[in-house]
Amino acid sequence: MGSTSSRTHRTALLPQRAVGRQRVAELLAAASDLIAERGYEATTMAAIAEQAGARIGSLYRFFPNKEAIADTLLHQHLDILREAYDALGRRAASTTPEELADLLIDLLTTLYPRVKSLPALMDVRTDRTELSRQSRATALGGISAALIACAPKLDRQEADDIATVVLNSMKTMLGMVRKTVPTSPGAPAELRLMNRLYLAARLTPLRSG
Repeated sequence: MGSTSSRTHRTALLPQRAVGRQRVAELLAAASDLIAERGYEATTMAAIAEQAGARIGSLYRFFPNKEAIADTLLHQHLDILREAYDALGRRAASTTPEELADLLIDLLTTLYPRVKSLPALMDVRTDRTELSRQSRATALGGISAALIACAPKLDRQEADDIATVVLNSMKTMLGMVRKTVPTSPGAPAELRLMNRLYLAARLTPLRSG
């Protein structure tokens, strides 16, 4: 798929009634599942309708083509990530470094069911490099803000450096849970402990009080 234009994105019908919004949510969930499982190119409009238990005409009523579905999903997924990091930042001020470590290490794993098609969608975009940059910047900015909220004396550059380490740990945990990276039964618990010890060592001396 080429870069989806804003015009294509606007052609998706945004229903006003609750029943219509529910139907669109079901269609998008079906599309996300299939794209994550099969890839974008192998996912057809007919397969999406079948997965959602909908008539093909109902799908085309809301989305004129697969590009419109992909564009809607992509924006939806990125919004979910932004909201999650914003919520984490608000919560971080009242957490200990160990508690924050647990929240961070589980974040991508918790969010994955809601954004599972994001990697496949980004892979087929001509602007995927920019989208990847935006996604990474959102993650690093959100983690850095949470670290500083937890440890207000933390320098911004140090926070950015720690955030980079933590983000890599988060991605590794997601890979272990999904079994897309080498793992063992006790490895996730070891990674969780390592993350807790790391943030406790880095943040505890820099907390207020």
